Amino acid sequence: MVKLSPKPTTRQPSSTSLRALDTANFFLADVRDGLGPYLAIYLLTTLHWQAQDIGIAMSVMGIATVVAQTPAGVLVDQTRRKRVYSIIASLLIAIAAIITITVPTYSVIIGGQVIMGVAAAWFAPAIAAITLGLVGPRALDKRVGRNETVNHAGNVFSALLAGLLGYYVSTKGIFLLLAAMSILSSLSIWRIQEKDIDHQLARGCQEDDDQANDDKPSGWRAVLGNRSILFFALACVLFHFANAAMLPLLGQRLAQGINAGASSAYMSACIIVAQLVMIPVSYLTGKLAPQGRKRLLLIAFAVLPIRGLLYTLTSDPILLVAIQLLDGIGAGIFGVLSILIVSDLTRGSGLFNTTQGAIATAVGLGASLSNAFAGTLLQHTSYNVAFLTLAALAVVALGVLWFFVPETNHQARQPLPDHA
Repeated sequence: MVKLSPKPTTRQPSSTSLRALDTANFFLADVRDGLGPYLAIYLLTTLHWQAQDIGIAMSVMGIATVVAQTPAGVLVDQTRRKRVYSIIASLLIAIAAIITITVPTYSVIIGGQVIMGVAAAWFAPAIAAITLGLVGPRALDKRVGRNETVNHAGNVFSALLAGLLGYYVSTKGIFLLLAAMSILSSLSIWRIQEKDIDHQLARGCQEDDDQANDDKPSGWRAVLGNRSILFFALACVLFHFANAAMLPLLGQRLAQGINAGASSAYMSACIIVAQLVMIPVSYLTGKLAPQGRKRLLLIAFAVLPIRGLLYTLTSDPILLVAIQLLDGIGAGIFGVLSILIVSDLTRGSGLFNTTQGAIATAVGLGASLSNAFAGTLLQHTSYNVAFLTLAALAVVALGVLWFFVPETNHQARQPLPDHA
């Protein structure tokens, strides 16, 4: 079992580092997820790929992330060069975005997605580790909520620009936007002061816990021996398998019979609507998380099957975009709580990022297979069948969370001190 530490630590990093963390999260909004549904629109409307090939291309990045995720988590736990590696990952994504539109062949696009996938694997554990190393576990709830709030604001900003570029210029401009955001995120990460990061806290140790460095406990043994982590990982896999393909499918459905510019504008509207909801939801989740994680996460899981069902009840583009409000609720809650729950389950172990990487590997596998599965299903059936199948899988995910994942915040019913 992963040993929990009873006494979380609070730290006081410099305001310069905290502001840099804000701007890094803002610009990483568009970077860590790659091209996402915009790639599907580009491949469909500009390169005229078949649905099955689009599904494969959309899955490649996820598969590469799956392969790299656990090694990335282990490396984050071991290295003190978190900032340097984060900058390298950002620049690799910028390069991949540019070659995708300059040499748009099948092999180059697939190769670019592999590069993005490997680079993207680094960001989730690295940003979480840097955050934990800056503020400590006691202030982590509010800080992760702030990270996600700023990140979603960045997504709104990039989606607005992407929609304008796609409509008035070209869908290729969206790829250049991704490259620019990558460079800006690199500059922001560099401004985080190294002296403010406690690398022992960043891996889930206590400040005076040197034993974690010497003993090097087995991450796999610790993860596989913890029933709560395993069931949480299973719930997350099913959730993302059901969720990952929904927005790309919606993008393809909205793109039917209209030009690439209008398709990009609709997709931007879908993203903006969801992200605008995620901003207050993430903030409130960070505020409410100390009172208990599970009941909030159940809300996030419950809205997903409802969303999938609603997609089948209308073909009106405006209503389809409006349904994305539910995505904002689910993703806003999940983005905050997934980090906090792993922190709860690994506190004092030195395995925070290793466990994050292992769970992210499983989640990434579910997400990447989701696109390939949905693309193949769509080619042989219809959009409604695809959405209903994904909704049914979301119900299974909700059941696993409800019955098998416990409340991880053991102090949820105790009064908490006011944290700065």
